[in-house]
Amino acid sequence: MEKIHPSTPAPSHLCSSKVNREVYQTMMSPLYLYRDVVRPEWLDYNNHMTEGYYAVVFANASDAFIDYARMDAAYRQRTHCSIYTVETHITYQRELKVGSPLRFASRLLGYDSKRIHIFHEMFHEDEGFLAATFEAMMLHVDLQQVKSVPMPAETLAWLAEIHAAHKELPLPEQVGRGIRAAVRLG
Repeated sequence: MEKIHPSTPAPSHLCSSKVNREVYQTMMSPLYLYRDVVRPEWLDYNNHMTEGYYAVVFANASDAFIDYARMDAAYRQRTHCSIYTVETHITYQRELKVGSPLRFASRLLGYDSKRIHIFHEMFHEDEGFLAATFEAMMLHVDLQQVKSVPMPAETLAWLAEIHAAHKELPLPEQVGRGIRAAVRLG
């Protein structure tokens, strides 16, 4: 598991090698904040990454985004507020084997005073293919009251900056997908 440090150069297949990460990370593209590697204990009986670990690594990518959004451990300590995930949807595009290096592209789809709507794409870092996607709705929660509360103005201002850039990106086809049977059950 690796949260990418701001001095880490952007991946060469995504931008010019002359562009450093700080310039690259201007939010005019998805944010590349997290990467990992498929571990042997993540494999199922079909010898590929099992669905439960997709959720684990996507949760880690969400944590990296929340830290980037300035709601990190210091924020949680200072405000007694945190982010709760209340809904998710994962699509599985291609299988992953042990040792596969993973890189996550994250974007803010929307937000309001209490909610954050994010989307992650999981790529095989070396081969470049899209392996899975993850969409989540999160709530800003006061940990003492255990109820959703508005985020502070400075947090909303930062989310507005991120969203202003991300709303210009093409919407991935997986956004908003649901599960529907061809024949209605029941």
